[in-house]
Amino acid sequence: MPIVALVFLAACGQQQSAEAQPESMALDDTGPPPARGDASPDTSDASWRVAEDGQSIRFGDGDEAPLLSLKCDLSGDPQQFSIVRHADALPGQSALFPFVGNGMRSRFFADAVLSDGEWRWEAKLPADDPQLDIFEGNRRLTATLPGRGMLEISGSRIPGEFLAWCRSGGANAQVEGPADPSEV
Repeated sequence: MPIVALVFLAACGQQQSAEAQPESMALDDTGPPPARGDASPDTSDASWRVAEDGQSIRFGDGDEAPLLSLKCDLSGDPQQFSIVRHADALPGQSALFPFVGNGMRSRFFADAVLSDGEWRWEAKLPADDPQLDIFEGNRRLTATLPGRGMLEISGSRIPGEFLAWCRSGGANAQVEGPADPSEV
């Protein structure tokens, strides 16, 4: 009987030593997955267009989906101005959305919002907010949304005119002419 016990003990010892072998693992396989980011879209042919409803302007390439929209809601007091970046967003996400241009820097807090069947980034603030003054000039702007690339927005007077229209409550701009019609 002692010989049988020795055989069992020897077999158990062999299993333990096989299980106790260390495993190798690459350190690159540990930690969080790398961040995913989108490339900056090509905006060389993009321009501003007034939307069909007249309550927003869209920056994009021809008839393609817009990359950025500026919207005005005249129903509130004060009027509300929205900056919409049409890029993938997930529910509950928030980001800082900086703009640089026209001699200014503005940073807008954007949230993921479901609208028209898409999750997109939206910053909403009163139209009289001084940060919106960045749209008043007609020089080039850049807008960067972390992980969604940078938009290079060509200089245009359209965003400034749209902001002025929104701030005035939707009133048409008055064009001043000469006081005396004979001066024309």
